[in-house]
Parts: sequence; structure tokens; C-alpha cells
Amino acid sequence: MASCAHLESTPLTPLPTDFEPVCEDCIEVGGHWLHLRRCLTCEKVACCDGSPARHARAHSAASGHPVVTSVEPDEHWRWCYVDEVGA
Repeated sequence: MASCAHLESTPLTPLPTDFEPVCEDCIEVGGHWLHLRRCLTCEKVACCDGSPARHARAHSAASGHPVVTSVEPDEHWRWCYVDEVGA
């Protein structure tokens, strides 16, 4: 996969011990999600681009936090919303 400065400066970190496998933004609006992503800057968990509301992408745009990772079991990757590349 291609690389970018955001990915190079944002390492993949383990899930926090207090991790909640929900998209709180979806719960707040009565929506649903398909998969969850975790912001590697602030640890916010939100729904993926395949979900109707795409809250993880919205969080990135609003906060300026570019890199997320999957919280799905056995998935160990990062994605940069700014450069649209993964690692």
C-alpha cells in the first residue's frame, strides 16, 4: 500500500481497556453501523464509510484527525482520510 506522512507519524496502538464497541453518534441519532473505526489521535470510535452516516469520516473532517484503524477482530491496519491511503 502507499504511504503518507500522517500514517508514518501515527502508529497502530492497542485498543484501550475501556473500549466500547459502539458508535455513540449512531446511537444518539437512532442510526446503525456496519463496522467501527477508531481514531488514532483521540480514540473516538465511530462507524465506517460503509455505514449510512459515515461518522468516522465526519469526525476526521471536523477534528482534523486523519488516521483511523479498524476495531474489527483480526484487522490490523490504518487508513488516512486526508491522503486516502492505508497501511
